[in-house]
Amino acid sequence: MADVTVDLDDLDFAGDDKVVPFQVEGLDVRGRAIQVGPLLNGILERHDYPPAVARLLAEAVVLTALIGTSLKFSGKLTVQTRGDGPVDLLVADFTSPENMRAYARFDEERLAEAITAGQTSPEQLLGSGILAFTIDQGEGMHPYQGIVPLDGSSLEEVAGVYFRQSEQLPTRVRLGVAELFDRDEDGKPRHRWRAGGVIAQFLPQAPERLRQLDLHGGDGDENTFDHVHDDAWNEAVALIDTVHTDELTDPHVPAEKLLFRLFHEQGVRVFEPQIILDRCNCSRDKIKGVISGFSAEEIQESQEDGIISVTCEFCSTTYRYPVEELVVAN
Repeated sequence: MADVTVDLDDLDFAGDDKVVPFQVEGLDVRGRAIQVGPLLNGILERHDYPPAVARLLAEAVVLTALIGTSLKFSGKLTVQTRGDGPVDLLVADFTSPENMRAYARFDEERLAEAITAGQTSPEQLLGSGILAFTIDQGEGMHPYQGIVPLDGSSLEEVAGVYFRQSEQLPTRVRLGVAELFDRDEDGKPRHRWRAGGVIAQFLPQAPERLRQLDLHGGDGDENTFDHVHDDAWNEAVALIDTVHTDELTDPHVPAEKLLFRLFHEQGVRVFEPQIILDRCNCSRDKIKGVISGFSAEEIQESQEDGIISVTCEFCSTTYRYPVEELVVAN
């Protein structure tokens, strides 16, 4: 059989804000990769987060996109951290098939102190607490929630623990964030955020191969790494661990090129990409429904000059309601 040479420059790459599913049959690995640009800028710029906070939320957005696009049903995935660090809350949620939103909460004074002290690693900013994954399949279905501790590890390491506990599957997650300073088409200075990530899971068809894995992951299990006695998975992990942040975020290294660089010798296949949109699911009617559940006294206490104003924490849209409208609805 004649050799076939593929020119990657001739391929139609997915580009930014699209998740690229992939499979490496030679290693029994499946996964997804993504680069986010405009979507991430939209989320971060509307809140004007400090860079340290923006980086954390960017990681949460990438992680949520990688996991959320794997859902096989219509529903919502929420990834949330709660900790005792200066950044006490990160929330990102993905509503299938394509909507993403996210926000962060932080203590300005404590954050400034941490930055002055040089304590700006993700682990130091988040502190001790939990990382929760909540899957809501919609009306009539009970939400599923998996919780793992924030124990001084990075988000990508904690996510690996979650998969080991919840799905009993060896999983490797890589996340990267970059702050870019360049010039636009008119030569004016420009500031942008980019992020990227890869998630890979070991899915051998032979059950006995999975039984070779030490995947306890239960309560009290302090080991955050898989003891895997399978050469294929060990090779996959070794390859993924060669990925650098600049590769995950470089607009000139799209996801397909990165996957080819990692797995071309084992035969990597990529599938139809899935777009991710910066789109909040709040609405005037939804928020009105929440406020209408308040008592008349609570409505009066919340009003100012006869108006109740509510700003969505995700998209920063402000909705205003005359008290008379709410009292009648109540």
